[in-house]
Amino acid sequence: MMAAVTASLKERTGRTLEDWVEEVHKAGLDPLDQKSVRRWLKDEHGVPQNSQWAIADAAARNAGWVRPDTDSYTDTLYSGAKAHLRPVHDAVIALAEGLGDDTHREGRSTYIPVVRATQFVAVGPGPRDTVRVGFRYREDVPDDERLSPAKGFAQATHWLHLSADADEDDLRSLEPLLEAAYEQNA
Repeated sequence: MMAAVTASLKERTGRTLEDWVEEVHKAGLDPLDQKSVRRWLKDEHGVPQNSQWAIADAAARNAGWVRPDTDSYTDTLYSGAKAHLRPVHDAVIALAEGLGDDTHREGRSTYIPVVRATQFVAVGPGPRDTVRVGFRYREDVPDDERLSPAKGFAQATHWLHLSADADEDDLRSLEPLLEAAYEQNA
């Protein structure tokens, strides 16, 4: 998608990607602060959202920034006071990735999604010493009293929270929930 946005940038904004990166530099913005660059592009130039992301990414890369890999995102999520939650996170991710050869993890700053054709589960630190597991159901929601409607978490329609001391039975009980989300996001 980023390539398509970049290719049509001049047509939509009147400037090429290289022109925009130069504009960011001329404006004296910190190219590594992508959020500020995007805000400036929107507020000062009315640049559309996807174009903002492409330009900010290119400006940061031009300044030497390298996108973290999925493991780096995960390490950051579970550093410090949340480090003890990492084994539960890793176990849920392993269950989700084990559903098929067509799954893979991606990195995000607040959660780690597992994607098939589309994202079907997201895992991240939750409130009160828990790991949040968000499921994306497009059709029938499994009947499980632990599920509740998700509120603005990673494309999830429903979520549940696992305690830091979740055991093997707790994790195995997720399998039908994960399988339903996997099947509905082919």
